[in-house]
Amino acid sequence: MINVPLTTLIEKIKENSELSESDIKDKIKRKLEQLSGLISEEGAAHIIANELGIKLYEPSGKLQIKNVLAGQRNVEILGKVQRKFEVQEFDTGERKGKVGSFLIADETGLIRVVLWNAMTENIEKIKEGDIVKVKSGYVRENNNKKEVHLNDKSVLELNPQGETIGKVKAEPVSTRKKISELKGDERDVELLGTIVQVFDPRFFEVCPQCGKRIQQKEDGFYCKEHDKVEPADSYVTNIFLDDGSDNIRVVFWRNQTQKLFNKTNEEIVDMKEDSFEDIKNNLLGNIIKVVGRSTKNEVFNRVEFVPNVVFTDPNPEEELKRLKGEEIEEKGINKKTEKFDMSEKEPITKIDKDLKISSSNDVPSIDELDSKEELI
Repeated sequence: MINVPLTTLIEKIKENSELSESDIKDKIKRKLEQLSGLISEEGAAHIIANELGIKLYEPSGKLQIKNVLAGQRNVEILGKVQRKFEVQEFDTGERKGKVGSFLIADETGLIRVVLWNAMTENIEKIKEGDIVKVKSGYVRENNNKKEVHLNDKSVLELNPQGETIGKVKAEPVSTRKKISELKGDERDVELLGTIVQVFDPRFFEVCPQCGKRIQQKEDGFYCKEHDKVEPADSYVTNIFLDDGSDNIRVVFWRNQTQKLFNKTNEEIVDMKEDSFEDIKNNLLGNIIKVVGRSTKNEVFNRVEFVPNVVFTDPNPEEELKRLKGEEIEEKGINKKTEKFDMSEKEPITKIDKDLKISSSNDVPSIDELDSKEELI
């Protein structure tokens, strides 16, 4: 069933009639009274639109992003890639496979395109700025946001000949917040801050086939699904990030650690028995931007952050312009060195002296590897 929000219905009626928003709401109220409340506000809006001869939504087929509605099938859209996310492997016990996604925008809006299984092979080919046409997609709603999903029956065309996109309506991909504003249940959050403490990566063994953590027994390592296996290495790194309002522990799983360290997986694994002091020292004081989700660590009663996207070289001047209503001096940023000036801040008291990661609740579960994280 196609789900059209009431606000969208009212806007469509307003666009295609001479009625004001208050006029439409009055008509909806009278229609509800007329039908003794036996219909929803959305249903009343549909009746009013029908009486006025207004078409509320386009049938499936080629659509602008603003006209995409949850429940539609056989959808075709064209957009410019704004951001792409890494492919994730998943195994729920009943179902396993791969999923990846990217965000596209056209002149009317922004939407996430979600690729399943074999379709995820396209992710490596896609770059930000590419024009993408998708066909035979179906639309779902996730966290009150619409998504176009593609399966093995769908079609994805990269930079199709003759297709152009004008100036895109690039809605914010994520919401910039101060660390002090985080409650522990936010998604699509963007933080900008300076690295004030870095811990050594913690290594652990995973199954080379499914990426899940494995158990060591007397005769070797065992995966619940693949039995005895040769272990592969994975790792997690914790840092503390400070933005002048507060500091927070940020948890970098394997792929994000590679971006943070600017190292390949092979290079990090080769350093497993060596010191990471040089890397850690080079990171201290650097400004970075991370996009992801905040979580509440109930055991330690603190908010932590798990990034999905990491930017290690944001432009300080451009980023600071986004901090509405605050002066540069209030953020304690030294524009000359492009690093946070910590000299006038109060001592940081919340940072743990040791990396307490032995508890599975100290950071997200060690089994919640980067390849198993939910899409942000």
